[in-house]
Formats: sequence, structure tokens, C-alpha cells
Amino acid sequence: MQKLVLASNNPGKLREFAELLAPLNFQLVPQADFAVPEADEPHATFIENALTKARHAARLTGLPALADDSGLVVPALGGAPGVHSARYAGKPKDDQRNNQKLVAALESIADKRAHYVAVLVLVRHADDPQPLIGEGEWHGEIITTARGKGGFGYDPHFLIPDLGCTAAELSAEEKNRRSHRGQALRQLIGKLKHAA
Repeated sequence: MQKLVLASNNPGKLREFAELLAPLNFQLVPQADFAVPEADEPHATFIENALTKARHAARLTGLPALADDSGLVVPALGGAPGVHSARYAGKPKDDQRNNQKLVAALESIADKRAHYVAVLVLVRHADDPQPLIGEGEWHGEIITTARGKGGFGYDPHFLIPDLGCTAAELSAEEKNRRSHRGQALRQLIGKLKHAA
């Protein structure tokens, strides 16, 4: 079983990736187990931030690394929160404050369409010239009142119209089957199998 460093300290992401990667021959280890600090995310795109995080973790551990940069994009807000989703309401990261700010920003706006974006990058080493990249999008809309106890981030306010429930009301299995992160990981796994 090959060790793979997850370039994140987010326990929600660790849970999701552990479930999604369970069938593969990888031992997923969070970067915190190696005392790797979070990388800066100075870029304007999800892909650049994910690549920066993956290279950072690989460089400091000497192991292959998987990084995710993801966020919520609301077209009526000019794409916000976007790459700033985790810190939308400022530092420190706080899901409740982020959700409050989002709901307030959309209060007088009729168009509440939104989509999650996830970009996953796997580097085999810090200077990998051909990182493997998977991308996914999950479309829905923002609701004012939080619903559900599952998930994390904006999930309690992210309604999936065809199901009539929020991402936070889905089972972990159903969420992984539909989510932006699940889509991105399946795409990445396909590329990984092709590259092997």
C-alpha cells in the first residue's frame, strides 16, 4: 500500500477523501501527521492553489501528495466566494460566519444559483512535471435557512433542486456519488489508471 499525503488539515475533506479512496491501494495520511503547515493560497484560480498545496506537501514529506482546492461560486455575486470560500468572512476560517455572510449577500438578490467547484491535483514528487488533475462541478442554489447536519462548509445552505434537499441532508455515500469532489476524484482516478 502506497502512502499518499493529503495536503489539507480540514477534517471534513479528510473524511470524504478517506471514503472515496478506500477501494484503492493508497494509505491516505493527513499532512498534519508530518507537521506540515498549510500552504499559502495566493492564486486567483482553484487549479493554481491546488498545485501549490500539492507541491508544498510533497516537498516537505518526500511523498506523493494529493491536494484539493474547492469552493462555492455564486454568479450573482461575481463568482464570490470562489477561491476565498474558506475565509469568505475573514480569518480564522469559520463555516458559520461564512454562511451568514453568504446569506446576507444574497438577501435582496433573486438569482440564488450556485455551484461548487473542486480541483484535485496529485503530484508524484514536488517537481512532478506532469501532475494529474481532476475537476468537478456540482450545481444547485443557495437557501436562506440551513438544513441538515452532515457535510461541512456551505452544505447546509446548498440545495440540490432535483432532490429537494441540501448537501448536508445527504448520506456520505450519496454526497460522494454526486459532489464536485467525488466527480473530480473519479476523473483523477481514471487518469491515474491510464498513467500506470
